[in-house]
Amino acid sequence: MQSTGAIHPHSARSDRFGAIGDGSIIAFPLAALVGEAQIYIGQETLVAPYATLSTGYPGSEHLTPDRALVIGDRCVIGLRTGIAAHESIEIGNDVWFGQDVFVTDANHGMDDPDLPIGPQVGDPQPVRIGDGSWIGHGAVVLPGVTIGRHSVVAAGAVVVNDVPDNCVAGGVPAKVIKKIGADD
Repeated sequence: MQSTGAIHPHSARSDRFGAIGDGSIIAFPLAALVGEAQIYIGQETLVAPYATLSTGYPGSEHLTPDRALVIGDRCVIGLRTGIAAHESIEIGNDVWFGQDVFVTDANHGMDDPDLPIGPQVGDPQPVRIGDGSWIGHGAVVLPGVTIGRHSVVAAGAVVVNDVPDNCVAGGVPAKVIKKIGADD
């Protein structure tokens, strides 16, 4: 069942995606896939079971940019991860996610006190995760954030500001707690 339900470059469902590179697989069972045509996955990338990959909103795919979600080569997207790209999330090469990670480029709005919060959508802001980085178990990456190359986001961190190259960031909100390779 897992093999039959998985999505890979030669599976029947792969033609719904912008691209799925050679050697990549989206494992079964899936949690949700929305806007597959705007999702581009590089080569030799694993998307673990129960992941949610979404672009735009159901029914608004025609308004979503062509490459709203781009995942690079040799990435590992952990179990139960959710990635919600409304306009632009780019994940570099060799990026690994732990389990239960959430990444989004838009949050809810709350401008109108007479409307429920859920349907109010904030303005999207691009998210970038640099090559060779690690995003720890349960981390949350919020709109407008750039995480540099070869950086680590600690388990449970909530990233609201940029993380430079070669750093470890942790906490709520996440702050740089160490430079990787720095003498200290």
